[in-house]
Amino acid sequence: MSAAGESTWSVRIAATADADFEAIIAWTLEQFGDIQARAYAETIALAMAALAEGPALPGTKARPEIAKQLFTLHVARNRRRGRHFILFRADSNAHRIEVLRILHDSMDLERHVPDEGAES
Repeated sequence: MSAAGESTWSVRIAATADADFEAIIAWTLEQFGDIQARAYAETIALAMAALAEGPALPGTKARPEIAKQLFTLHVARNRRRGRHFILFRADSNAHRIEVLRILHDSMDLERHVPDEGAES
């Protein structure tokens, strides 16, 4: 929730992030069953919904070594467990966040960042 007077950010989910989400939940379902898959889907969804607070959200890390205006947010927040990062760009002028990927925390993030001009 944002404080009075603060506007929320619009959050757009790129097709690549949507595909990542589907694959993560399918794998979780196969490995751990329906209850865990539903719980993890909720964990990821809550982390993405929190991005409406903007890139200054607690737990967000700027990633200038990868690209300008690129950030990560680990889904393991608020006593929830998880092994994935939400990789996103923030446009401060437009108050917009674009979720680019949802990647396992053991992955090399730089290898999986879409080009800035790529369609998603």
